[in-house]
Amino acid sequence: MSALLQPAEARFEALTARHLDAVLEIEQQAYAHPWQRANFLDSLRCGYEAQMLMAQDTALGYFVAMKGVDEVHLLNITVAPAYQRQGWAHVMLDAIALWARGQGAHWLWLEVRVGNQRALEVYQAHGYRRVGERKAYYPADRGQREDAVVMNLHL
Repeated sequence: MSALLQPAEARFEALTARHLDAVLEIEQQAYAHPWQRANFLDSLRCGYEAQMLMAQDTALGYFVAMKGVDEVHLLNITVAPAYQRQGWAHVMLDAIALWARGQGAHWLWLEVRVGNQRALEVYQAHGYRRVGERKAYYPADRGQREDAVVMNLHL
């Protein structure tokens, strides 16, 4: 188990192609259906906001967000499994909201797997509210699909 890291030790830095090996390793550890290298490369090519949360040379997590006209859509937010339940998701959600406000956004939007109870609780604790569902949105095991909960946060 990793040591508890203090917030003063963490910093954000732009997620770039040089981070992708570390990011993909975290994706594989964190998800049964992880993003692939192409998903991240496409996001970077499109100029989406992509940040790494780092402590020294350790990747604690990352996020990718897409700016719209007056909203931001959170596409991926992941805390490395070794650092989960230490408050890092809230640090990243605060950073996303701060960046979104700076971009003139009034809303933050996201989808989360209906079965991801822990993430739903984190988002709700952070002020996001459930506003709908997308049927069969995510791939699931054995060729099945899983619904997504659509959530938003008014900034």
